[in-house]
Amino acid sequence: MHHLPDYDNTENYPYYDGNDLGLTYTEQFSRFKIWSPVANQAEILLYYTGEHEYPFKIVPLQSDENGTWHTEIMGDWKGYFYTFKVNINHEWSHEVIDPYARACGVNGKKAAIINLKESNPQQWIYDSPLPFSANNLPTDAIIYELHIRDVSLDKQSGIIHKGKYIGLAETGTTNNEGATTGLSHIKELGVTHIHLLPFFDFFTVDEHPHHSHQYNWGYDPLNYNIPEGSYSTNPFDGIARIKELKMMIQSIHQNGMRVIMDVVYNHTGLTEKSNFNQLVPGYYYRHKTHGGFSDASSCGNETASERPMMRKFMIDSLTYWVNEYHIDGFRFDLMGVHDIETMNLISESLHTINPEILLYGEGWTAGHSPLPDERRALKDNTRFLHKIGAFNDEIRDAIKGSTFDKHDKGFISGNFHKTNSLKSGIVASCAHPQLNGHYSFATSPSQTITYCECHDNYTLWDKLQLSNPDTSMADLKKMHHLALTILLTSQGIPFLHAGTEFLRSKQMIENSYKSPDSINAIKWSQKNEHSDTVDLVKNLIQLRKEHPTFRMRSATQVAENILFDENSPEGIIAFTLNGEAVNDPWKKIWVAYNGNSEEINLALPMGKWQQAFPLAASHYMHNEQIVVPKYEAVIFFIS
Repeated sequence: MHHLPDYDNTENYPYYDGNDLGLTYTEQFSRFKIWSPVANQAEILLYYTGEHEYPFKIVPLQSDENGTWHTEIMGDWKGYFYTFKVNINHEWSHEVIDPYARACGVNGKKAAIINLKESNPQQWIYDSPLPFSANNLPTDAIIYELHIRDVSLDKQSGIIHKGKYIGLAETGTTNNEGATTGLSHIKELGVTHIHLLPFFDFFTVDEHPHHSHQYNWGYDPLNYNIPEGSYSTNPFDGIARIKELKMMIQSIHQNGMRVIMDVVYNHTGLTEKSNFNQLVPGYYYRHKTHGGFSDASSCGNETASERPMMRKFMIDSLTYWVNEYHIDGFRFDLMGVHDIETMNLISESLHTINPEILLYGEGWTAGHSPLPDERRALKDNTRFLHKIGAFNDEIRDAIKGSTFDKHDKGFISGNFHKTNSLKSGIVASCAHPQLNGHYSFATSPSQTITYCECHDNYTLWDKLQLSNPDTSMADLKKMHHLALTILLTSQGIPFLHAGTEFLRSKQMIENSYKSPDSINAIKWSQKNEHSDTVDLVKNLIQLRKEHPTFRMRSATQVAENILFDENSPEGIIAFTLNGEAVNDPWKKIWVAYNGNSEEINLALPMGKWQQAFPLAASHYMHNEQIVVPKYEAVIFFIS
């Protein structure tokens, strides 16, 4: 057991600000550098393959500035593999992969020496996303959350490379009845950003082909700067996974959408034996007052983002993904574990590279952290974050009921106890004069991710069935439609869970992170069965894109141009939006949601109104009573 350093005195560790940690490859030499200020010796072990048990060469590293160790090996070493060991207090560490490794062999145990330029697909130099609006502002985004494997594994996906990066790159695929699937389907919906669950190299799935049935969401990081090998056609080849991921990103960009990468810097898949902890014991993690790893992630550890070299690693890693892979945004898992200063430095660095990058995260933790709340990127501290959004769990639970109580109902199924929370979500949790005193966390609509379901917990369709066991399927479908309508007509950045557009179910499995494909795969035959829901989502997305009133830019615009009807009956939320203020072709828009189990008669505000939604034959209304059917929404406008 190592004699661990004093965790409270880590500020005495030297800081290395160079950009050459890890491997620097040329055909003439390979240079290797690690940071381990507590080591008294270090060495690199070289291997013929990523699976060889014994190295064919061991080279000592030389002590260098600010706690670093390096060596330079002459010749062309492309195609070989390497690991590091350090000696601390006269005891050698475990052999570990380079934390800065950019390529590896099967299962990520050894880093691969490659020429990164050879991983670029044809025309990669010209790859770039299309601007998603004239002004390129975050509230123009419409996010679609997807697991790479889920999109293609179904036998009706029509996708050849099932479960692979290049499967999601395929276009023109259809199900048995000729409806589009995969990337073409997602494009058809009109979403702007595909948010992909973790695709860095994670720990739990064995990448050997005979384990190809294994499934995991990937929230157990192993190698932060390397793509996951199980999604590639050849996990043994250091370049294959990189090239195929780039092909996927290139295809998504060519189809007019952007890629958001789900990242998990809040904890590592391994703890004591992680490469971070073996090279610098204790440094990269927070610890309890009386010793032991603290665990705000509920995964065995939590990283210490406030420490300079962990902060540097996060920034280096994220900028690498943007520069090398052209990633367009990041979703931060358990962002509340990270400190505010680090998150703002990340935002500054990434927006310097790409001013349109989209950043958001979970503004909470899964357990207690020793870092004080006021220093952490919690939802309550969103006002201190710069150009970073947070998931709005308040509107999520107001729409469908508590995520953590399967029997709890929400507004869409007749529970109106959280009506003010829903109204707050409609205005993107920005301060609003009619909600005076009600909790708001965002300083701008772009800081709010408006959602009601994601990969975690029950799908919306399963939740509705569990919380409304005596309700007809027809009414459950109306509730589902109402939820999607609320999402896509609220302020903020709307976020859709893949398959919700045709009532995706996971057979009542609450958290399917390691369930088989039979639970997780998107069932493409359902697109035809629920084509009305698909059409609803398409039409609402088109409506949102055409009318800037639904995607206001500032908290001031929201406060001044949305007026809730004060005298609506119970179970009705109705509001008027001033489109004229944001140059909308519709000067006024009136929206009403009915969460009741019966139709409700409402009087329209003064004016000559025309119906926009549902897409019935348009007709004019002038101070008339209208009928809002049970569990439905209506939209009227004045042009």
